[in-house]
Amino acid sequence: MTIHPDLAAATQPPLATLMANALRVLAVDGVEQAKSGHPGMPLGMADVATVLFRDFLKFDATHPTWPDRDRFVLSGGHGSMLLYGLLHLCGYEGMTLEALKSFRQLGSAAAGHPEVDPAVGIEMTTGPLGQGLATAVGMALGERILNARFGDALVDHRTWVMCGDGDMMEGISHEAASFAGHLGLSKLIVLWDDNGISIDGPTSLSFSDDVLARFASYGWATSRVDGHDQAAIAAAISAAIATGKPALIAARTIIGYGAPTKAGTSAAHGAPLGADEVAGVRRALGWSYPPFEVPPEIRAAWAAVGERCAAVRTAWEDNRRANAQSAAFERALKAGLPELDAAIAALKRAAVADRPKLATRAASGRVLEALVPLCADLVGGSADLTPSNNTRVKTARDIRPGDFSGDYVRYGVREFGMATAMNGLALHGGIIPFGGTFLVFVDYARPALRLAALMGLRVIHVMTHDSIGVGEDGPTHQPVEQLASLRAMPNLQVFRPADLVETAECWQLALQSEHAPSVLALSRQEVPTLRQEAGVDNLSARGGYVLAEATRAPRRVTLVATGTEVSLAMDARDVLEAEGIGTAVVSMPCFSLFEAQPQAYRAGVLRPGTVRVGIEAAIRFGWDRIIGEDGIFIGMTGFGASGPGAALYRHFGITSEAIVAAVRQRLAAAPV
Repeated sequence: MTIHPDLAAATQPPLATLMANALRVLAVDGVEQAKSGHPGMPLGMADVATVLFRDFLKFDATHPTWPDRDRFVLSGGHGSMLLYGLLHLCGYEGMTLEALKSFRQLGSAAAGHPEVDPAVGIEMTTGPLGQGLATAVGMALGERILNARFGDALVDHRTWVMCGDGDMMEGISHEAASFAGHLGLSKLIVLWDDNGISIDGPTSLSFSDDVLARFASYGWATSRVDGHDQAAIAAAISAAIATGKPALIAARTIIGYGAPTKAGTSAAHGAPLGADEVAGVRRALGWSYPPFEVPPEIRAAWAAVGERCAAVRTAWEDNRRANAQSAAFERALKAGLPELDAAIAALKRAAVADRPKLATRAASGRVLEALVPLCADLVGGSADLTPSNNTRVKTARDIRPGDFSGDYVRYGVREFGMATAMNGLALHGGIIPFGGTFLVFVDYARPALRLAALMGLRVIHVMTHDSIGVGEDGPTHQPVEQLASLRAMPNLQVFRPADLVETAECWQLALQSEHAPSVLALSRQEVPTLRQEAGVDNLSARGGYVLAEATRAPRRVTLVATGTEVSLAMDARDVLEAEGIGTAVVSMPCFSLFEAQPQAYRAGVLRPGTVRVGIEAAIRFGWDRIIGEDGIFIGMTGFGASGPGAALYRHFGITSEAIVAAVRQRLAAAPV
């Protein structure tokens, strides 16, 4: 390894270099003490990080959640010790030296990969490569939307991303960069750690893209800089700001910078350097201090960085108090929905009175028509399926390049990009995002749903065409395993409503869930209105409830269904009750909410000892938690087929007649 010329020549490094070296040594010390971690990126990108935080990033470490702060996203989350060192030295109260010393230990603020906590300076959870960059696109979009609504005086900040070669290889980087370029998100600047090394070795083993040309084709400004020349880095960032475009700066760096034998190799990426190599780093950097020690003059310099924008923040606070839109701005940040309950109650009353027969996707559209005009915080969109998803209300205005005053986003055929952007909108604050696609395509977006669940974000996914009811488009477009796989994800609410009343209730629950994402699985085919009374309570909030109790005592059969199959259960109940078989129908719009109910409630709904039948046009996986291993399941056992929806239901035996026959057979074999 050749020591960088600045290191070889410097006998007394300037303060700027010492500040960067403090980040380097804290990172290698943390990784060494944890006996695991990734020292390569912090060693390589310390100069870039120093310039960014010292000269450009608008933040106040003493007020970390200042709404008009710049957002900084470490997309290459494996380099987390770089971020933790920055936060600690800048004075974020929650990132103590003890946290750095307990890097990667249970309960430490310095987790293995950054975990969202704006109060500590961590804007989002990162680690899955590409998602930080893509989510930052949503943050930058959120800034522009709120700027259009409230003006420069209240909203005027940048979004910065630090990413690596792996981020650029991930497919989501293409979706996100294309979308950002299309919209012209000029407040977005990406700093690419262009070190040419991956875990397997040189990136040339698998990656030969001209990344700058790719981004330029998307409409980005691009440049290349020596990532160890702080003056050149500062000049490149200043030039990027002046372009008026989203900008990519390729910072050519040496991974593991300063490590005598591992720098510039994959050995520096993802493991402790080892005692001898760490000692070599200290010698190369001229750093004579023991582990985790930063001399007072360097600490003071970094503390000044953390306070650099205090006066800017104070002036902003004064302006906010005097601003005519201050109250509306505060309400947007709190994302409260004071009109929600009354609007939902009115929808339910109208539904019970009119008893429409609607596809639940159309029912969702009706709910949105009532809610969106009442709440400026709701920002909708679709991945090029707007007419099918019913996500665009009549009053909606499209967000367009150069005009961010609308409330509807045309995401294009970018399901993953849409989901990550929605996460970014939610993380930014002031916006409640919802977006639509077909349920079968949720697998394109799943990694972003998982991060939303992990971060506890209120994002709402409108997933229509939720079963074999899709019909003629065939098995490629008919979800059968998606419901089960989504229900397996912690902290994700999966709603499958049965009619307009339940759809309204599920929307209400999704909007009230401030710390969990939601999926609304909605039908293409029409269903009747089933609920007889609107009621005051949100029955769907229990996850499952008795829609129709047995009129003949005792109850012998419990039919449990979701979505479009609830009407089949009601038809089967009519037949069984006419035969003298006491049968109840339980609608189960949300498994997770039902399983969170007290045991006594669940037992009262499901009635142990009765014949339980689960009915859903999807696979059985997960249903045994509801109906038991000995329960009857009427649903799918494999993929669907192409044909009219009604014919497919008959072909696969998901009919009221099949339900009745299965119950008769079970009762004949083992009377209850």
